[in-house]
Amino acid sequence: MRVLYFHQHFSTPQGSVGIRSYEMSRRLLARGHQVTMVCGSYGGGETGLSQPFVRGRRRGQVAGIDVVEFDLSYSNSDGFAKRALTFLKFALRSIGLVFTEQYDVVFATTTPLTAGIPGIFARWLRGKPFVFEVRDLWPELPRAMGVIRNPLVLWAMSVLEWVSYRSAHRLVGLSPGIVEGIVRLGVPPERVAMVPNGCDLGIFGAAVDPWRPESIRGGDLMAVFAGTHGLANGLDAVLDAAAELKRRGRKDIKLLLIGQGKLKSALQARAKLEDLDNVVFHEPVNKVRLAGLMAATDLGLQILDNVPAFYYGTSPNKFFDYIAAGLPVLNNYPGWLAELIQQHGCGFAVPPANPKAFADALEQAAGNREALKVMGARGHALAMEVFDRVALADHWVDWVTGGQSLARRTDVE
Repeated sequence: MRVLYFHQHFSTPQGSVGIRSYEMSRRLLARGHQVTMVCGSYGGGETGLSQPFVRGRRRGQVAGIDVVEFDLSYSNSDGFAKRALTFLKFALRSIGLVFTEQYDVVFATTTPLTAGIPGIFARWLRGKPFVFEVRDLWPELPRAMGVIRNPLVLWAMSVLEWVSYRSAHRLVGLSPGIVEGIVRLGVPPERVAMVPNGCDLGIFGAAVDPWRPESIRGGDLMAVFAGTHGLANGLDAVLDAAAELKRRGRKDIKLLLIGQGKLKSALQARAKLEDLDNVVFHEPVNKVRLAGLMAATDLGLQILDNVPAFYYGTSPNKFFDYIAAGLPVLNNYPGWLAELIQQHGCGFAVPPANPKAFADALEQAAGNREALKVMGARGHALAMEVFDRVALADHWVDWVTGGQSLARRTDVE
């Protein structure tokens, strides 16, 4: 089967961002299918292509995947207007491929929500099966965060959401709340599957060279946040905990923030102003290098802003990387991940906006390293038993390729 796969933010493991689409594509190939990946140029991502763009795009084979990359750069630091324009340009150029490529199934994954537009055209104008993957609920999340307030924009996004869901023969949600949100809009539950982000055990379970930044001593407890430094991440909570630890005189606990994002410079400025020398900033690294860092880390930080829409409506890559590496996790907001941590005893679930509870958990971790190792082992067992990327990808492949037969039944009905 030939799968035309749209993901604007595609990256190989050589990049510093999520690699779900890469791993899913590789699993399709392993099952005998063909994949054409259509993407843009994402800050922190690596598509694997290096030749010059010709007429706004370049094309080549990357690990067996036929990659089409548009010359459309995107970064989380871009303003709203620039990001929206880039999203629309990608969708419009992708529509052209819907009418020129040879394929059996079209698959599109968010974010952004506009990624579903080529799938809509493929379904209604070419009669092709369309499978849509939803990584975040739009416009619910930007509305809840207050980053989009224009009622006309929110209305347009709501319409696009409804049309995308109703056009898809099958849908994939990455968390319980996402699946519930899709069904709430009238999609039959039997057409929606939950396939969360998975654990790349082949990367984080491989033999690696452990490393730490030079400013963090080997005996210090090192807690790491690895991800985007943006509005949604609420990383001021980490600095609040750092300030509390400093008041307590705990110089042996270091908080490492590794990544990039729109608010990184503001976070760095605050840390400097408050003399938070227990917070260390580091540039993003690729997955192999990250695995080496995780091998020398004591605790993974799963941090998000206290927005109720996040509680059950997100599936963060970093959580799965942490448990794949055998790290206990400190989570600072309620929801399905906090419940997993508590149920399996693989870390700490602290209340949001509570720097004292955050600092208490870090002190508890520093004071009992053996218990920390036990928590990490439980998390790793959870990774292998429930969130192994290979097993999840097999389920995903069956769901995506089964969309063709569902499309035939729908057309008959």
